[in-house]
Amino acid sequence: MTSNVVGMAAPRVLAIVLAGGEGNRLKPLTEHRAKPAVPFGGIYRLVDFALSNLANSGYLKIVVMTQYKSHSLDNHIARTWRMSTLLGNYVSSVPAQQRIDKNWYLGSADAIYQNLHLLDDERPDIVVVVGADHVYRMDFSQMVDQHIETGADITVAAIRQPIAEADQFGVIQTDDKDPRKIAAFLEKPKNPEPLPDAPDKVLASMGNYVISTDALIDAIKADADNPDSKHDMGGDIVPAFVNKGTAAVYDFRDNDVDGSADVDRDYWRDVGTLDSFYDAHMDLIAVAPVFNLYNSEWPVYTGYTGLPPAKFVHAGPGRLGHAADSIVSPGVIVSGATVTGSVLSPGVKLNSWSSVSRSVLMDEVYVGRHAQIDRAIIDKNVVVEEGARVGLDPEHDQARGFTITESGLTVVPKGVIIPADRPR
Repeated sequence: MTSNVVGMAAPRVLAIVLAGGEGNRLKPLTEHRAKPAVPFGGIYRLVDFALSNLANSGYLKIVVMTQYKSHSLDNHIARTWRMSTLLGNYVSSVPAQQRIDKNWYLGSADAIYQNLHLLDDERPDIVVVVGADHVYRMDFSQMVDQHIETGADITVAAIRQPIAEADQFGVIQTDDKDPRKIAAFLEKPKNPEPLPDAPDKVLASMGNYVISTDALIDAIKADADNPDSKHDMGGDIVPAFVNKGTAAVYDFRDNDVDGSADVDRDYWRDVGTLDSFYDAHMDLIAVAPVFNLYNSEWPVYTGYTGLPPAKFVHAGPGRLGHAADSIVSPGVIVSGATVTGSVLSPGVKLNSWSSVSRSVLMDEVYVGRHAQIDRAIIDKNVVVEEGARVGLDPEHDQARGFTITESGLTVVPKGVIIPADRPR
């Protein structure tokens, strides 16, 4: 493989964050917001993880391509992600604008095609393309270094995943003679071949790409002219490079992020379903967390809320305000309530004799006295009235119009008022 960026001392890099996904599998959390704007881990939005990885990697020219219900996402980026314009750095939201024709984005590749003017304006040598809705830490500069070293047109980041979940990913098969070269790329295969050294695993695409600019422009234009294409980066663009023999793979296990421990070295979660979104939250709250938010050497950046510190009040018999094995955000008041194994977002208020366990409560949730919540995701501005119960009876929750996941998790949409249960 050859590339016009081989030997380059300091390549000019433009980062593109694909943030236009609808996120149907996360409804009701995506009923009124784009998937990358969904709150996560108390104080963050999902998009913050991609943007923080790029910023920590030293790539400070970033465009975020948005489309679906993007107001909340655009607002978060505008308020939070401001860089020094004096130094030419920026994070810029780019909504779908129908610059080419009357179509909105037809896929991730089409999103880039409709914004090729950004490449003309910036003139990068390399484009780093990442998704906006995964939870992980990654130093993209190491992936760029390998891309230049191999001379590939495109390099695809990959992680080992269970073979039983192969139909959820693009699966990579490597060349027998060169393990960094992609021999085949299978989009969501039903029966893929396992890895030679791991019969229960496959090598799955993470949806992150490093691409030489000239090769990207040629591939995107050719894809736009193909009436049979779905105009998708994973489904169409990557296979086109594989067929040319110019696609390489970057093993995520080789990525060395400052401050990472063995337990979270290659952590990556696709939070595309409500259950995986919940499970990723539970990964945060262990004593030795599977994903460590407290790694100050590779911080996850987000906006300053201006809220006061969390407060715990009442310490009388049977009325102790406390939290264990939990994340408690600024502005939270735990007043005589019990919290275990949960994530509380800014502004949550819990009243006396209430209990919250194994749950995720988003901003400004109000929990009245004697209320009980277990194994639930409660979206913003929900009021759980005195004596109400959520998550303890999935059938009852479903009858009230709440979403029940495959694992039996209860999900309550924004702004709902949950009255006290009447005796049945």
